[in-house]
Formats: sequence, C-alpha cells, structure tokens
Amino acid sequence: MLVNTAAATATPHGDLLQRLRSQADAGPRVRHLVPVHPALAGLLDGGLQPGAAYSVSGGALLLALLAEPSQAGSWCGVVGIPELGAEAAGSAGVVLERLVLVSQPGERWLSVVAALAEALPLVAVRPPAQVRDADAARLAARLRERSSVLLVCGDWPRVTAKLGIAEAHWSGLGSGHGYLDSREVLVNATNRHSGISRTARLMLPDSTGRLSADAGETMAEQTQPRSTLRAVG
Repeated sequence: MLVNTAAATATPHGDLLQRLRSQADAGPRVRHLVPVHPALAGLLDGGLQPGAAYSVSGGALLLALLAEPSQAGSWCGVVGIPELGAEAAGSAGVVLERLVLVSQPGERWLSVVAALAEALPLVAVRPPAQVRDADAARLAARLRERSSVLLVCGDWPRVTAKLGIAEAHWSGLGSGHGYLDSREVLVNATNRHSGISRTARLMLPDSTGRLSADAGETMAEQTQPRSTLRAVG
C-alpha cells in the first residue's frame, strides 16, 4: 500500500497516522543497527544507528539507503522531495507497499517529519529552510524515543555522519553517444564523532538500476576532522 500525500499541506493525523504506526509496528522495529546494502555497510560501521540523523547528498544515494531496510520489512517516509516519486523509489528497490510520500508538506514540514518519525522507522526529508538547533534537538529526542532514523538531503545539526558522492562517471553503449546504463561513483562517509572518513567506489546505478559494489575496488579510510563533499547526484 503506497501512501502518497502529494497534496498534503498539513501534518498527517488521525486514522492515517494511527494506521501507519500500526502497520509499521507490525514490521521490524530495529533497536540495533538498521540494515544497509552490503556495499554501504563498510562505510557506516555495519548499518544505520537507530535514533540518529544522517546528512545525505544525492537522491540516488538516499534511495539506496532506504532500499535495504524497506526490503527487510521496514516502512519508510519521504518528505519534501517531489522528484523522488514512486517510480524512482521502486526502480531503486524500495518496496512501494511500505512507502509514504509527502511531496509538498508546506510550511509545517518539520511537524510532518516529526509525526512520521513517531510512526515510521525511517524518514527522509529535504529541508526547505535551515532548521533551528532547538527544533532539531526536539526531533532528535523523538528519534531516540522511537528508534527512528532520519536521512536529510542537505545540512542538519549534529548528524552522526555525512554521506555524499565525490566522483561520478557514466558508461553504456557507444563512446560519447548512445545509451548510458550505469554510473561508477566514489561514495564518501564521514563520522562526526570519530572524524574517520571512508570512501568506496560503487556502481549507482548498475546496469539493473540498483546499487552494487565495484568488484575491482576496495574501501579506503582516513582520519580527518572535517570533510567537504561536492554533491553530484
């Protein structure tokens, strides 16, 4: 059951929110690590931390992070990212029957995110404006209480880690023309607490439209206090 509230301008409430929470609670509510694709596990110490927030650059990488827990039975919500619709999510491997889309949350976007975080184990959002530290702290408390994960397209206070695509190279049929069917990317993940930055060369998408590891590459790691990423998609 895909829940698409593209026209919503207010916080989900009432029967819908209760129904979402009941269905999400019937699935796995992970109290340890939230699973990620094996190609991303080494970048994230094995998975996503329940109750944590992550900054993610690029819609393709965001959907790749949602796909694995979705396939494992978790519900996911996407707020304020209209280009990441049902077709894109399904192609990336997200299970549409466990997906909630709120494409246009309006000015109350933060309330929409908070309501979904109360009901769903994973919520992704693109903030239309800078969030205040106090609001981020209140949402962080709700994430910890419900063991939910927040994935943010953009900047966010006190994230656990930042992930982005530093390099990207498309390939396909023909040289300089024709059909492009796969993209090799260099993904960078920097842990805010340890300062450790890890990189991995992956295929996103591969020829099937999904994420896969580049068999010819291994993960690299270095310690650095800060990492500046150039988002390329």
